[in-house]
Amino acid sequence: MVRTARARTAGTTGPATWRNWAGNVSSTPARVVAPRTVDELREEVRRAASDGLRVKAVGTGHSFTAAAATDGVLVRPQALTGILSLDRAAGTVTVAAGTVLEDLNRALAREGLSLANMGDIMEQTVSGATSTGTHGTGRDSASIAAQIRALELVTADGSLLTCSEKENPEVFASARLGIGALGIVTSLTFAVEPIFLLTAREEPMPFERVLAEFDRHVAENEHFEFYWFPHTGNCNTKRNNRSQGPAAPPGAVSAWIEDELLSNGLFQAVNSVGRAFPATVPSIARIASRALSARTYTDIPYKVFTSPRRVRFVEMEYALPREHVVEALRELRAAVDRSSLRISFPVEVRTAPADDITLSTASGRETAYIAVHMYRGTPYQAYFTAAERIFTAHGGRPHWGKVHTRDAAYLAEAYPRFGEFTALRDRLDPDRVFGNDYLRRVLGS
Repeated sequence: MVRTARARTAGTTGPATWRNWAGNVSSTPARVVAPRTVDELREEVRRAASDGLRVKAVGTGHSFTAAAATDGVLVRPQALTGILSLDRAAGTVTVAAGTVLEDLNRALAREGLSLANMGDIMEQTVSGATSTGTHGTGRDSASIAAQIRALELVTADGSLLTCSEKENPEVFASARLGIGALGIVTSLTFAVEPIFLLTAREEPMPFERVLAEFDRHVAENEHFEFYWFPHTGNCNTKRNNRSQGPAAPPGAVSAWIEDELLSNGLFQAVNSVGRAFPATVPSIARIASRALSARTYTDIPYKVFTSPRRVRFVEMEYALPREHVVEALRELRAAVDRSSLRISFPVEVRTAPADDITLSTASGRETAYIAVHMYRGTPYQAYFTAAERIFTAHGGRPHWGKVHTRDAAYLAEAYPRFGEFTALRDRLDPDRVFGNDYLRRVLGS
């Protein structure tokens, strides 16, 4: 058995305000608990139900919705961390739910292993990331949840369910991305593979060229994504493909300039200026969109897929049928151009293949994601409202952990298997022990 974990402490505390990473969501739970074992977690769930309190688990708070907010019992899984088992023959790793993705990636690398794909940050817990649908970009793989091969789940009566394609398969189909509505995940088993190298090619490209060549870029690259800078016709593209090597990571100086000075330090400064003086934003955007230069480097997966993101923001992201993304982006650009909006954050575009997870944003269809962001503390409602109007007109599905205004009526139409999920919720949590206001809105009462 391989085990790696950060030191954690357990305990129970009284009312204290919880806030998410972006600072746009807060709640005051009646008590906060940090169970040291799965059995302690089961007992906390039973105790909460007996006290008439609702229960929510929270990871590192990187969601922009109130999916984890509660006035009942807030469960912090910091003591439930580490790799629990590693099966090289099966190509799987089982990890405790509170493990941070950075810790998992580093531990796997030490074992010569890797996930096939991942998102662009590593600060989330594995259960928080999968439960809200965190994804990267990919022709053949994208969602972290789609890499799950089994999981354990504490349900509303304190039972512990083991779920996989063979054991409780109807729960497995939904609980890989359960938004915290079906129970509290205690462990996840992921598919892993021998570690490999990725060559990343980053290149500035005009907006119209990216859109004209979008389908070709997706088809020709294992992982393609791009960022468009509003108020400009400029994009930055990134193509990641497997490589025979040798490894050629960015030099220390160039990496610091690109990832720290430009993408974090300078970006923080220009956003602060833009928030104070909105009229400067278009000029800043034109300068910023030209600051990043082309570069190519080769490294192990998590060092290519992920980047430090220290500038705080609020985000909305929608998953569209892939064939609609070019039209939607042109509409979004036109909406920004004819408005008085001042947008200092780039728009991010990624893709995913269809998967079979009940409420995955890529469930049953080839998908493209459009993510819009606003610097924290900047009014975002007008921009997000305009973007959401475009996205929903194209049959978009909102990311479960990012700002949106959709309700159960809309989502029941957007997801063919929506009723399958809510029926399972009725069976596993009829009294809504794991409910909250957000789940009431998106899933119904």
